[in-house]
Amino acid sequence: KHCAACLSPAMVNKRTKKAGITGKYGVRYGASLRKTVKKMEISQHATYTCVFCGKDSIKRVATGIWHCKACKKTVAGGAYTLNTAQAAQVRSTIRRLREGTEV
Repeated sequence: KHCAACLSPAMVNKRTKKAGITGKYGVRYGASLRKTVKKMEISQHATYTCVFCGKDSIKRVATGIWHCKACKKTVAGGAYTLNTAQAAQVRSTIRRLREGTEV
């Protein structure tokens, strides 16, 4: 039997040190590929903040399709993240051009 001190939260080890969500792949596919997949899988399973209702409840439904459980809105986004770097660049360019024409 274990003592109460042995089961304290400070003593309990994590199952994986570096692997994280990609621990299911074991030693297969190589370290750098697993590292890339880890980044993608963490971002695709995360919840994002909804721009419409402000709640942290947007989840990925399928590739590029994101759905807010709170306000029931469905948004198109990136494959693994809600907002891509390219989309942010396009938005800023459109805003800059729009402000240039109004002057």
